[in-house]
Amino acid sequence: MADAKTLIVPKGATGVLVFADGSAVFGRGFGAVGDAVGELCFNTSITGYQEIMTDPSYAGQIITFTFPHIGNVGTNLDDVEADSPYALGCIVRQDVTAPSNFRNVEPFDQWMKDKGRIGLAGVDTRALTRLIREKGAPNVVIAYDPDGNFDIAALAAKAAAWPGLEGMDLAIEVTGKESRLWKDGIWTIGHGYGLNEAGDERPHVVAIDYGAKNNIFRNLVKAGARVTVLPATATFDQVKALNPDGVFLSNGPGDPAATGDYAVPVIQQVLAADIPVFGICLGHQLLGLAVGAKTIKMHQGHRGANHPVKRLSDGLVEITSMNHGFAVDVDTLPANARSTHVSLFDGSNCGIELTDKNAFSVQYHPEASPGPQDSFYLFKKFVDGLKGAVAA
Repeated sequence: MADAKTLIVPKGATGVLVFADGSAVFGRGFGAVGDAVGELCFNTSITGYQEIMTDPSYAGQIITFTFPHIGNVGTNLDDVEADSPYALGCIVRQDVTAPSNFRNVEPFDQWMKDKGRIGLAGVDTRALTRLIREKGAPNVVIAYDPDGNFDIAALAAKAAAWPGLEGMDLAIEVTGKESRLWKDGIWTIGHGYGLNEAGDERPHVVAIDYGAKNNIFRNLVKAGARVTVLPATATFDQVKALNPDGVFLSNGPGDPAATGDYAVPVIQQVLAADIPVFGICLGHQLLGLAVGAKTIKMHQGHRGANHPVKRLSDGLVEITSMNHGFAVDVDTLPANARSTHVSLFDGSNCGIELTDKNAFSVQYHPEASPGPQDSFYLFKKFVDGLKGAVAA
């Protein structure tokens, strides 16, 4: 890393990552020209960069990909988790090459440019990953200028002034704005996403969207539900008016305690009405807050598609997809909540269930996209548990 006080921009450098202390990492910019400030994190997935970039949980973050070859299969119209990318930018080891895949529609670097996202190539991403592991996730600015003109001091000041994710409610910025019936099923090659033709005989799940990945809703459909999606700010009366058989709490970005200011009272009313609940990621954290537990900011977070999680009921190990920087503090769980899953990387909580309500949640992403599909059973567990209510 170079220091702002003695900094000389290397010849040919068109991109830079600047830290709040004025240190900088140079490389070759791609995508959109400009700069963006956010939290630096890393993701260890080998595939699925387009799903990762479009995951709303990455709002406010800049992703370091540890896998060196990113962009080599281009982009397409199907492998997206939201209408646009929410990650502010990405850092990759190798230059983005011409795409080689029959599904490619647009090269990754052009897609990044079209979507207004900044990329930085030619960087030692393993060194960045070690830095995050040792010092935690820092606030940084990523910048791209084809002429290589950078005011490092100004960019460092911008990074230093950014308040960070702790205390930040980002769900309000990424949630859908209106109620909608979810229509897509699971993607299959040659057919795309099948339509949700579920009738009234299927359990009705009302999903609260705090920044949801689309594949969560697709998996609820696959498991046998019809799904209505509500914005993060939906009231309990709006939820109840839809006569749900169950309520789903989605993933999303930011600090759960901040989002909890308006989300937790609604979840508490749902629980009081004895409506079954299933939560994922931020939804898991919000369920924890709703029953009186606390959440904590993690040192580096968990992001990747190879995270082992132990199911405490029988010792089974699931390989999971993860993306979170906050966690439920298991030591603060009340008597009516118990831990169900634990990370085998660091022992952090990865699941809870209530002993007096039909409510459970997991920290990881059973919908994958990208990642393994070991944990689809959770969608089946939730939806199958609602079928008795429909039959009655």
